[in-house]
Amino acid sequence: MSLLEKDRSLIWHPFTQEKTAAPPILITKGKDSYLYDDKNNKYLDLVSSWWVNIHGHANDEISNAIYNQCRKLEHVIFAGFTHEPAVTLCDSLTSLLPSPLRKFFFSDNGSTAVEVAMKMSYQWWKNQGYHKPLFVAFDGGYHGDTWGVMSVSVKSGFHDAFEKVVFPVLYAPFPDTWLEDDKVDEKEANSLIVLRQHLETNRHNISAIVLEPLVQGASGMRMCRASFIDKVTTLVREFDILVIFDEVMTGFGRTGTYFALDQTNAVPDFICLSKGITGGFLPLSLTVTTQKIYDSFLNDNFDKAFAHGHSYTGNPVTCAAAVASFKILTDLKTKNNIASINTIHRNRINELKKNCKNVQHARITGTIAAFDVKENVQVKKFKEKCFEDGILIRPLNRSVYLLPPYCITADELNYAYDVIIKCLNEF
Repeated sequence: MSLLEKDRSLIWHPFTQEKTAAPPILITKGKDSYLYDDKNNKYLDLVSSWWVNIHGHANDEISNAIYNQCRKLEHVIFAGFTHEPAVTLCDSLTSLLPSPLRKFFFSDNGSTAVEVAMKMSYQWWKNQGYHKPLFVAFDGGYHGDTWGVMSVSVKSGFHDAFEKVVFPVLYAPFPDTWLEDDKVDEKEANSLIVLRQHLETNRHNISAIVLEPLVQGASGMRMCRASFIDKVTTLVREFDILVIFDEVMTGFGRTGTYFALDQTNAVPDFICLSKGITGGFLPLSLTVTTQKIYDSFLNDNFDKAFAHGHSYTGNPVTCAAAVASFKILTDLKTKNNIASINTIHRNRINELKKNCKNVQHARITGTIAAFDVKENVQVKKFKEKCFEDGILIRPLNRSVYLLPPYCITADELNYAYDVIIKCLNEF
């Protein structure tokens, strides 16, 4: 039995209707911006393998950091113990985050990072004698698949099967915008009106608002203006409600700055980080909060402690990978690459809008470019055509996006746009 036959008999793949899905592609290796299959075909990875491989595949610096750490300490219980890679990682991140965000809680995936922030925000109020069971979120926001974050993600369309068993959440419309959008002011005003109504009606029952700053990833790379995030944060603060920024996808350079919050004047009570944190090598996440939040959990009795953790919390090998990834991220070469990707996006998106009549709502934030295809484009066939030309894309419904690793070259990214324009014009 071949590997692919064994896969079909053994493995249940994520976000896949296994009955109708084509057989998976057997990937044997990756290097820089490319993946290679068992027939040695190569594919330009324009989705950074679910947005995690920010430095491309098989990066030597991160690989060596993992190897060296494995020879010293592979794991240690993180309750009552610590280690150098964890401390170094958190110390490094303090140089990039706003000064109030100085307390780091480790977990292992983006869903859990947001789940932790929600649990902390609820317990923060509870530790002070308040019961505030409600959360606020935006339509289209996707924050993960664990039970709590499903509740604030139901309006993303990913969790319809669980809509009747999650806890109630107050939703406001998300004013997604694009280039040359003349309705953005109106959409933002309406969103803020709905949000204010929720806050005024439920001010004594809301723990926190959960949002993806600048870009809602999974619902189609829907983008908003930084000024809108400022208005939301200011409004929420009026009602003494905590703010959770889900930067699982937008963090570590994706939006053109280290974090999306860098483009705003807002400082949240929590920022949730994952995906690109280890450069795509190993699972790791952080929930970062303030001294004010942390202090409310300090008590002589355990009942006010935050009783949450995982077996692999603060794993030294994953922390070593994250430290190595951080060094690459903050290198001048990477900063220049991120700027170059943005420039190419802006130049080629304009060309795409001009030459492809079946696209609309083109939008760009940092290294992320996206557009929607009109009804005449068969999305599945379009994806297959791109794949035949060595371009790996993964449209979200009718939204096509490019989210390449930072090591992609100008020639590679321009080739990707050439292929996309050619394939679109076949419809």
